[in-house]
Amino acid sequence: MNRPRAPHALFYPFHLCHPDTLARLLTRFASVHFRDFMALQLTPMSGMTAFQERMGLSFPDLIESGRLVQGYDVSGPLSSTVAAAIDRDLHYSLWRTRFHHALCRDRRFQRGLFEPSHSLRIGDRLVPGPAALLRLMDDSFGQQAYNLDAVRALSKSGVTLDDGYHFEYGLALVKTSASLVYTQTLALAHQIQPVTDSPSHFALYAQSCLRENWPTMNHLLIRTGY
Repeated sequence: MNRPRAPHALFYPFHLCHPDTLARLLTRFASVHFRDFMALQLTPMSGMTAFQERMGLSFPDLIESGRLVQGYDVSGPLSSTVAAAIDRDLHYSLWRTRFHHALCRDRRFQRGLFEPSHSLRIGDRLVPGPAALLRLMDDSFGQQAYNLDAVRALSKSGVTLDDGYHFEYGLALVKTSASLVYTQTLALAHQIQPVTDSPSHFALYAQSCLRENWPTMNHLLIRTGY
């Protein structure tokens, strides 16, 4: 009797994971797939720079054996389908509540969006990272209406300090939602199962899947001791 084939995993929402997470995933899945760094282009004049590091740089043997697969491109302008899904997340009160709670309580979630140890350019000022993050955790941002067009408008240069904070919060919303929309797109296109070691992203993705009626397997690996 033939044994069922082991499933294949798509790690989300980041392009890298902790080596211990990878080792644990490889005991459960036949292969683990990684996207490249997500460098979104909000407008023709504004976007993010892609980082070149990939998981395979540290594990070339896993690339050669086919157990680690990488190179899924999620950079560049947003398609109309992805943009519409992002707006549905940003308009969904329960998703927004989960996002703001994660931003306030989950340090790994915070570091995925901002680096508190570095100063941040907010509008026309350079603000210490901890002070910027504390301001962005204010409840007023969680209650502020956002959509993709508004974030694009705020991306222009020369905005005020207040507009700068609204842009940073809106961009964090867009990046988080886009990473989850691309997760679903890649999972369906390549028949691989989404898996994460971030409880906050797991909950946000599950909420989007429920609202969109996306058929999916969504796995959460709990990090312990690392």
